Amino acid sequence: MFNQMTGRFEDKPDNFTVPIAIKACAGLLAVEAGKAVHGFVEKNGGEMGLDMFVGAALIELYSKCGAMGDALRVFERFSKPDVVLWTSMVTGYQQNGNAVDALSLFLRMMSGGDVSPDPVTLVSVVAACGQLEILNAGRCVHGFVVRRGFDYDLALVNSLLNFYAKTGFVGYAQNLFRGMVRKDVISWSCMMACCVKNEMAGEALNLFHEMVEKRLEFNSVTLVSALQACAAGGNVGEGRRIHELARRKGFELDVLVSNSLIDMYMKCSCIDEAIGIFHKMPKKDVVLWATLMSGYTLNGLAIKALEVFRGMLSNGTRPDAVAVVKLLDACSQLGNLHQALCLHGYLIHGGFHDKAFVGAALIDLYSKCGSLDLSIRVFEGTSERDIVVWSSIIAAYGIHGFCREAIQTFSLMSETSLIKPNHVTFLSVLSACGHAGMVEEGINIFNKMTLDYRIEPNSDHYGVMVDLLGRTGQLDEAMKFINQMPIPPGPHVWGALLGACRIHQNIEMGEEVAEKLLQLDPDHAGYYMLLSSIYAVDGKWDNAEKIRNLVKEKGLKKMTGLSEYVCRGDHKM
Repeated sequence: MFNQMTGRFEDKPDNFTVPIAIKACAGLLAVEAGKAVHGFVEKNGGEMGLDMFVGAALIELYSKCGAMGDALRVFERFSKPDVVLWTSMVTGYQQNGNAVDALSLFLRMMSGGDVSPDPVTLVSVVAACGQLEILNAGRCVHGFVVRRGFDYDLALVNSLLNFYAKTGFVGYAQNLFRGMVRKDVISWSCMMACCVKNEMAGEALNLFHEMVEKRLEFNSVTLVSALQACAAGGNVGEGRRIHELARRKGFELDVLVSNSLIDMYMKCSCIDEAIGIFHKMPKKDVVLWATLMSGYTLNGLAIKALEVFRGMLSNGTRPDAVAVVKLLDACSQLGNLHQALCLHGYLIHGGFHDKAFVGAALIDLYSKCGSLDLSIRVFEGTSERDIVVWSSIIAAYGIHGFCREAIQTFSLMSETSLIKPNHVTFLSVLSACGHAGMVEEGINIFNKMTLDYRIEPNSDHYGVMVDLLGRTGQLDEAMKFINQMPIPPGPHVWGALLGACRIHQNIEMGEEVAEKLLQLDPDHAGYYMLLSSIYAVDGKWDNAEKIRNLVKEKGLKKMTGLSEYVCRGDHKM
């Protein structure tokens, strides 16, 4: 229609029709068609090129198509851009992953003094702070929101809630959530996701129960968080109740919900129920196949995971890079180097080998197959080394006992690339120190993480540090370290110390630690058995027998996993 208008003088496009045409191009990601409209504006529009609405539409077009250079050229033509133009540019940078540029432009806007941001601008600014994980910047924006009285805007407050959730600052998220006058389904879902991400599955389920009791509407995203909480806590009973609720509300066949149901049942070792959900789905996308593969691998059934992959190919579903990574995980469990090499060839043939996260999975695969040399070759052949690739090679060095090389690689990444280490990177290098018993180096790296990089340790980091101190017999130091933790120590941390107490036969501390563990999880058979083992090693057979009898009386069962191995080319169970 726009082309027809340009061909007839009496219907010449104006300031109202041109933005509509540009927005249509943006919706279709048709950058060349959009450039043609832009060319018409420049050639025939006169002052139209300086119309704010036309400019905002062009910036949106180029931003959606990833052409931020073109968007900036449009923006710079305006001597006094209004808030819509500023917002369009800030949003464009943020949505294209250029968070630093987004914040720089926002500061430029604020320093000019002519234009004030509105809630829409601030939503993108908060998102940029979240991408960079800068707590102080996000809190400054939060303060600005309160001072300007923008905390009435639910979308903006939800973005702040999402910021605190994604950056792991649960306390700030909880305080904000409790103080919200209005909450919608996004608010509740975001808070639940925050709890799940930060290992607070019980709190996430409490929020969901509160929603149900208040008869608040929930959506598929809410159900996904609730099911993830069940999976994290191994609470299959609650998972089944949520499954029934999802079925009654018509969500069972929703792709997101069904995928989470399969994941939950697999993580609770209810394989038949997971398969039942899978077969119910009328259309099985690649995500569903990948989740089923991952579930089999998680339950020690790597051969079944490979069969699912073959079934996916037979079904005509083309694997994506994520499905391929799940396949690599299954092969890692088998530890068959010949199979790994064949799979690597398949990836090259399929064009997956140049993906950074596939490279990371290959590094992990070869490492678990016992070939550190091949892991190194994959790393050296990976041109785009993101944080996952670096973390994988550091972990590979650690698994094979090359702690010095792991630390050197960590230093190389810090000194020669623009990539900053994250939680996973530090966990990899700390684990390497743990494998080698290098306490001093581990403490130095832990301090570097908190002081130099301002990364808040989570329970995994604390658990590795306790394990490191415990392995080397420094049980008192490990206990002191736990007592000084700024967050409540969870089962992962106490479990590491209990294992060290068994190794070094410290019964008194072992009893104290076991008591704390069983307060946190009174139905975990593994903790009882570990305490029983401590008594047995020390010759206190009566105490060991009492613990075993208690396990029987409580009806607890120690989970035993099925594993597969290769013997002379045959797979055994």
